[in-house]
Amino acid sequence: MGLLSLIILVPVVALIVVLCLPAGKDHFIKWTALLAMGVNVVLSTFLLVDYLGLLKTRGMATATDGSLRLDYVERFPWLGQLGIEYYVGVDGISVLMIFLTAVVIFCGVCASWRHTHRVREFFVFLLLLVTGVFGVFAANDLFLFFLFYEVAVLPMYLLIGLWGTGPKEYSAMKLTLMLMGGSALIVVGILVMYFESGSTSFAISEIARHGIPRSTQLWLFPLMFFGFGTLGGLWPFHTWSPDGHASAPTAVSMLHAGVLMKLGGYGCLKTVYLMPEGALFWSTFFLALTTINIFYGALVATQKTDLKYITAYSSVSHCGLVLFGLATLNPIACQGAMVQMYAHGLMTALFFALVGMIYGRTHTRFVTEMGGLLKVMPFLGVAYFIGGLSGLGLPGLAGFVAEIQVFIGAFALKTPWHRVMTVLAAASVVISAVYLLRALTRMFYGPLAQAEHGRLNDATFVEKVPLAILVFLLAFSGIFPGWMIRMIEYSMSPVLAQLQQFRPPPGL
Repeated sequence: MGLLSLIILVPVVALIVVLCLPAGKDHFIKWTALLAMGVNVVLSTFLLVDYLGLLKTRGMATATDGSLRLDYVERFPWLGQLGIEYYVGVDGISVLMIFLTAVVIFCGVCASWRHTHRVREFFVFLLLLVTGVFGVFAANDLFLFFLFYEVAVLPMYLLIGLWGTGPKEYSAMKLTLMLMGGSALIVVGILVMYFESGSTSFAISEIARHGIPRSTQLWLFPLMFFGFGTLGGLWPFHTWSPDGHASAPTAVSMLHAGVLMKLGGYGCLKTVYLMPEGALFWSTFFLALTTINIFYGALVATQKTDLKYITAYSSVSHCGLVLFGLATLNPIACQGAMVQMYAHGLMTALFFALVGMIYGRTHTRFVTEMGGLLKVMPFLGVAYFIGGLSGLGLPGLAGFVAEIQVFIGAFALKTPWHRVMTVLAAASVVISAVYLLRALTRMFYGPLAQAEHGRLNDATFVEKVPLAILVFLLAFSGIFPGWMIRMIEYSMSPVLAQLQQFRPPPGL
């Protein structure tokens, strides 16, 4: 068994063990999930370090023929008559996303340590969800990709509907219906690409090699981009996301925003690779939509006082930056979009973990009902400040590396219309400062707003562990971004080679 299959299989084994544990053994269930996710953190870290070693050995020569550059490949027939294979393999972007997923789910299990309601079922669905996410980032057969994609999305309905808060049934149903609508577009697109390319395999590399007719790409590309973009928070199909975030339990919110929404951006990247002519044709249209995404999400966040809604609309804005960078089709901006997926995953997982911990102590999520928390929660307060500053793009944190690449690459598109959209997108940073600094000031400074001061306490050791990991990675990736950029640059070259075979837009 290869390393990728092992990473996918670990949560499945943990899931089976959890199902076999006697009823009422909540402590053992939590330790089983934590141990399994700890194993995956070790495996994904080894994968990351080993991949960096491979890059150092082979050098940074870029691809010129558009062929995928995959390592750790495992490939054998599954449903041979239909051209479906078990085909997994990773490039640098996939490795980075697998590492992100392992870290976020490990931190999510730690953040759920106080969970007491139907613990067995909760961790079963959580482990099922993360199995799907690992599978999506490893899969290179479109059928297998879609199968894992559905495994990642469907448990969200139960996780929010059963363990959520507020209007949880409404939020869970809205999320499921909208994401299933996006999935319907994706499955149609996969079938059309398979038959129109003339390939005898669902392998992504085979379909790209055969090519899809331009006439098909022109109408199919927007369907696929909207399908994946729905999960990525693309305006105007983003409305499921804030409601889902607000109702979801802490670990689910961390996975939802930290990892699950990244499947949308990752799927859009694959769509650009498979249909480069469609991407070139529709680039300006999706740049306009994603500019609205970025600006609208930040603007709405300024009107919210509920911490989860502030973070949710902030995520809509920051995920819009991922899709904006991809829509430019510029090498620097596309690299920045991938860095943004990683940086935002860490940042938003940190935010939602903090929101859950603060709510557990203050019993409110409204910033207007808080104040002076830094006096009694210094660790939580400092962690929140670091996450907020990363969201603002402070140099030295991962968010800065992502945003500066996206904006520089987008501004290289020299038409006035493109530059106007870039300026508008960049202006969202100013709006982000409004809602983030206002929330931080109201929550952590001034007199204590809680009547029972003695019952407010700082994070416990188990809670400090995930926060420390996320803060460390945000800072480390911001101060030393070279390793991350090398992985992404090497893995983006096949996509850019596909685009350069056709008439490039200005600045490409």
